[in-house]
Amino acid sequence: MALQEIRRNALRSFLTMLGMVIGVAAVITLVSVGQGTTAQVTADIAKMGKNLLMVFPGSGSRRGGTATVAPPFKNEDSAALAKVPGVAAIAPVASSNLPVVHGNKNDTTMVTGTTADYLQVREYEIGSGRMFSPSEEHSGLAVCVIGETTKNDLFGSHDPIGESIRVKRMSCEVIGVLASKGQASSGQDQDKLVLMPLLTFQRRVAGVPDVSMFFLSAADGVDNNRVINGITSVLRERRRIAPNADDDFVVRDTAEIAQAVTAATSSMTALLGAIAAVSLIVGGIGIMNIMLVSVTERTREIGIRIAIGALGREVMLQFLVESVVLSVLGGLIGVIIGVLGAWGVSKGLKVPFVVSPESIMVAFAVSALIGVVFGYLPARKAAKLEPIEALRYE
Repeated sequence: MALQEIRRNALRSFLTMLGMVIGVAAVITLVSVGQGTTAQVTADIAKMGKNLLMVFPGSGSRRGGTATVAPPFKNEDSAALAKVPGVAAIAPVASSNLPVVHGNKNDTTMVTGTTADYLQVREYEIGSGRMFSPSEEHSGLAVCVIGETTKNDLFGSHDPIGESIRVKRMSCEVIGVLASKGQASSGQDQDKLVLMPLLTFQRRVAGVPDVSMFFLSAADGVDNNRVINGITSVLRERRRIAPNADDDFVVRDTAEIAQAVTAATSSMTALLGAIAAVSLIVGGIGIMNIMLVSVTERTREIGIRIAIGALGREVMLQFLVESVVLSVLGGLIGVIIGVLGAWGVSKGLKVPFVVSPESIMVAFAVSALIGVVFGYLPARKAAKLEPIEALRYE
């Protein structure tokens, strides 16, 4: 009977359900895109390296509170930090954005001087060729390993192993190509880089023996805070920082960054979902208004039903069922549109397509509940009609 009444006024029923459709679809789409964004950011941070810690110079302070420019790190700091308990690997880094040339092709890319441990710490893999050896690191030979994007830009489909590229004024032999790592959520291409031995970069490219930062990998099962405290203690001693003075370096834990970003995006997802849920309430009000109109239109029908023996609760149940059917149909259509919308937006934003079964179930359950809540008043009004007055209505 409820479906017959809905079909009788198909256009009006569709417009009544539209608010519910939009509400459910908006909740599912926004929550799914938010969860996809969270998954993307978490994956990008994980790509940086497992248990990764980053150490770089920060601002120091003098007496009186005046800020000072922190000095860069030195090669000797790397050996001291490697002895900190819980440090599995360390990669000192000195880098600069420089023009790289091969033949008549050139590109500007990030040139990084480091050690072979860079691959372990940053979780890069060799796609072809090899990484530079410890002997090449110690002697400062002009060898390099390039990223997939740099390889495509300079060599195209040609095999670059054994070829030479020019970095600044130095000719460097390509001995390896890194496996592709893809693009980070920040838009940075992680395959557009050139790696060379640290001493080579310092002596023949930068001209100074400075280290701009350290990448460290904490051992599995070790509390990162203990490792950070060890790093802080060693660097304060080596950089002769007074007991009451501030650190002139910064230690960043990517696990904490990931947790902070996940918490922020989760909160934003919840906020967007709550905003979208407002349209569910608007849709419920629309259903209530139409059901009140329906009760008024069918007053004589209600009077006849009651006159021939229908109980008030049966009349009430009839209108409640109609309200719930409208809400549930709107919810089903909204779920379909929401999933398709989430898929389209995810493809457009290039984030993972994540559909949470919980968000679908909650949105659908809320739509059915709204049908009951907002259908109760019209149903109660219909159940309380006096049969004589109802029959006299028209």
